[in-house]
Amino acid sequence: MKYIIKSLFLFMTLLFITLRFSLPARATDNEQLDAIPSQSIAQDKVRLCAVYPHLKDSYWLSINFGMTERAKQRGISLKVLEAGGYQNSHEQWAQIQQCLTWQADAILVGAVYYDQLGPKLTTLNKTVPLFGLVNEISTPSLTASTSVSWYKMGEELGNYLSRKHPKTASNTKLKLAWLPGPKSGGGSEQATLGLKNALKNSDVEIVSIKYGLNNKMHQFSLISEILAEFKDGELDYLAGNAIMAEMAINELGKLEQDKRPQIVSHYLSHGVYRGIKRGKILMANSDQMVLQGAMAIDQAVDYLLNKSYIAHQEPEILTVTKDLLPQFPREKSLSPSDFKPIYSVTP
Repeated sequence: MKYIIKSLFLFMTLLFITLRFSLPARATDNEQLDAIPSQSIAQDKVRLCAVYPHLKDSYWLSINFGMTERAKQRGISLKVLEAGGYQNSHEQWAQIQQCLTWQADAILVGAVYYDQLGPKLTTLNKTVPLFGLVNEISTPSLTASTSVSWYKMGEELGNYLSRKHPKTASNTKLKLAWLPGPKSGGGSEQATLGLKNALKNSDVEIVSIKYGLNNKMHQFSLISEILAEFKDGELDYLAGNAIMAEMAINELGKLEQDKRPQIVSHYLSHGVYRGIKRGKILMANSDQMVLQGAMAIDQAVDYLLNKSYIAHQEPEILTVTKDLLPQFPREKSLSPSDFKPIYSVTP
């Protein structure tokens, strides 16, 4: 009888341990956790799959560089898929299914939209670890994330302008047109909210907001609309996404010097960096894209290897201006100029 009771107790103990270790670890902001994957895995057997909104501009190209370089350094397999644009949420979900077919141990999701895939991702995260990548996602039910809040990116741009033009009793305000990118895509709406709140403490007012896809054709059209609405030096700042900032250099160059609004971008690209260096763009934020990509790989790999990891991690936002360029760590933000997208890394 004693032998039966001891055997039953041992069986129940083993069952509890098995169930405990099969549950996915849940991460909370700014908390370092110990990963508890369902089974141990050798580092050279780790298979990560990453889905991006697109690889059409140097922002995501720099993320790709950071991720693929770190994947090579850690000796893991990485598969990269890109949806082709912020309008392609159905394509992104299909690519997540491709990651599953490829038998990825974890999926890093650079979301096309903030909330459109939220419910599906919540359900999927119960069976495979999902990691937020760069763009914020509405669901809190992901294993972990590596991203800088787009609200903060807009806020930092607003803080820069607020320091430059602090609030006074004057009724004359400086006028700013804002072209953040696609509405509901990426982090445009969050960046808009951050900018608006920061500018409450300034003499700068937003006089126009125009959303549009982050491609040259759409941004050229929006710039043209803005310049048609505000003539003869009525506009002081043209602010927004990096593609807009790059294109604005040529368009504003057609205006007389004293009638050109100053250009500011809420994130960095190679073209924006060159514009700042040449004195054509006043400033930009950098969320250190290369570093961010590397951090995302480390986070997912450490989780799978049952090592300590940080549930939500984000690099520091850096202000980039011409006078700060000598101190700016370019290699942590921008991929090499000759870098081409890499879609597959194998040990």
